[in-house]
Amino acid sequence: MDFLKLIWMIPLFPAAGAVVNGLLGKKLPKTAINVIACGLVAVSFLVSLGAVNQLIHLPGERHFEIDLFTWIPAGLGELRSGALAPLLIQWGFQLDPLSAVMILVVTGIGLLIHIYSVGYMAHEGGYYRFFAYLNLFMFSMLTLVLANNFVLMFVGWEGVGLCSYLLIGFYFHKKSAGDAGKKAFIVNRIGDYGFMLGMFLIFVRFGTLDFSGVFEQVKSEVVGGSLLLGDPLITAICILLFIGATGKSAQLPLYVWLPDAMEGPTPVSALIHAATMVTAGVYMVARCNGLFVMAPGAMRLVAVVGALTAIFAASIGLVQNDIKRVLAYSTVSQLGYMFLGCGVGAFTAGVFHLMTHAFFKALLFLGSGSVIHALSGEQDIRKMGGLKGKIPKTWLTMLVGTVAIAGFPPLAGFFSKDEILWQAFSSQRGHWVLWLMGAVAAGMTSFYMFRMMFLTFWGKPRMSPEVEHHIHESPGSMTLPLMILAAGSVVVGWLGIPHVMGQYLGHVGNAFERFLEPVFEHPLKLEQSHGSESLEWGLMLLSVAIATVGLMLARSFYLKNPALPEKLRNRFHSIYITLLNKYWVDELYDALFVHPIRLISTYILWKLVDVTFIDGTVNATGSLVRRAGLGLKHFQSGYTRAYACWILVGAVIAIAYIAFT
Repeated sequence: MDFLKLIWMIPLFPAAGAVVNGLLGKKLPKTAINVIACGLVAVSFLVSLGAVNQLIHLPGERHFEIDLFTWIPAGLGELRSGALAPLLIQWGFQLDPLSAVMILVVTGIGLLIHIYSVGYMAHEGGYYRFFAYLNLFMFSMLTLVLANNFVLMFVGWEGVGLCSYLLIGFYFHKKSAGDAGKKAFIVNRIGDYGFMLGMFLIFVRFGTLDFSGVFEQVKSEVVGGSLLLGDPLITAICILLFIGATGKSAQLPLYVWLPDAMEGPTPVSALIHAATMVTAGVYMVARCNGLFVMAPGAMRLVAVVGALTAIFAASIGLVQNDIKRVLAYSTVSQLGYMFLGCGVGAFTAGVFHLMTHAFFKALLFLGSGSVIHALSGEQDIRKMGGLKGKIPKTWLTMLVGTVAIAGFPPLAGFFSKDEILWQAFSSQRGHWVLWLMGAVAAGMTSFYMFRMMFLTFWGKPRMSPEVEHHIHESPGSMTLPLMILAAGSVVVGWLGIPHVMGQYLGHVGNAFERFLEPVFEHPLKLEQSHGSESLEWGLMLLSVAIATVGLMLARSFYLKNPALPEKLRNRFHSIYITLLNKYWVDELYDALFVHPIRLISTYILWKLVDVTFIDGTVNATGSLVRRAGLGLKHFQSGYTRAYACWILVGAVIAIAYIAFT
């Protein structure tokens, strides 16, 4: 079977599941809903495996495209260099090493989360609706990563935004969930304006929105010398695209929606806000690497924003008490790492961390859901403790995820995080300050993750006796995905063993880097490292030492000396309050944007324009017509003599007019 020609079916199967469950699910038994939702995603995963396997054996650049039909026909266009450039958009898909990584992550981890949801959502209302939304999200995300042009990518981009709104606000009876869904939708729209403007400029500059057309034109112009490094228009395009990425991938200053998104069910947090949707911005920047390489100013912005986001979100995570919010701020921080890698030119390292993060962060979110399930909905880690022996499968798998995200060898997070830190220090567009920010964020990550683990699973139980009595391990449909993700968190890192380690293990280079090499080839070669092997080993050991310090501090604070955190909170009360209140960014946005817009909407747009002017004009017109009608009704008395009189008056007036004019 030629799976490459069937890549268009990969998003089609989840779309069919969304339609069937959305329209008929209310009348179907749960078993049928499960089979439809999970089974069709499983088929997409199998087709993805087949297509990727055939892609690997393709010669040359390992690139395949298929156009299904013409979506926007030629004829529309804009003036470009004095000529009319036709706009032709195909509904087409492409598979290359980058999209191959993404579809395996989306379908593989998405399938595990679907299976997990069968147990987690078993007793929730709107069961069919939840799985219809999940399938719709899968369709949108797969469309995004398989699209062969910017416009179709934008369709998937907006689709995942819609699904995010639907799934975050799934518990629509809760005001907080509804507000969180609206917040995510609006903040993402702000970033989407940047994406759209970037697309418009790409069409103006290159006359096409097809990936192959744009990137091949960039390469030819670089070789021909007509496109120079730092071109202002290319820089503007890249900055606008990155603005879109900051919204979707929750970077400063548009990160504020993601922590609130924890109002949705836990599987939603794992699927959309940890493993797939929030990585869309990273994917888009990596996909447009040919443009970003020609815009060093834009790349510097990407690296700085990524580093700042990593350390900013990690500092907030130090004091959070909601188990899901700890992981939410961790996600924001880890996304910053990915952008840091892309910003210093290490696109492979950024995508590698995207893949490893999908495993251990989905594991941690699903593990937190298992904890919440065991504690009958409790999410405050201060009201947990002593769960290690009561839910051992959840504890052990979450421990694997925590060790992985903290960056300890030989788990996946160590390889991907260390590669980003090394490139931030040694690459042509890196800087030691960027490395330092990333290293400090790594230490914070180790501290707050082990803090969460110690407060949740170690020590004495701090929950109520009623809750403690009902603690139980989650069903197999929930723990099996945890085990698979834990295994992935251990082994996937070995796909990207760095060169300095690979030579001692008999490997020739980085296998993951070799796989992605055709996507990131560029005539303008960036020097990826200028440090010695001993320096790389030294920085690697230093990063592990920093993670160890974070672990030991968390152990000292929350196991050995539990009174110490309270003493530090009292001593550094202002810093603690600032972190606990998340630097008051939400309050600042409310003061600068939300309240002024609300006042303008209420007192100017509504009361002045709508009520006074528009309604007033309509009401005044109606009143005038009504009064005129009241006056004219006296002419319609019903008496013949009155009508004869008015006819006589009219005739006299007409004769007088004719006579005098």
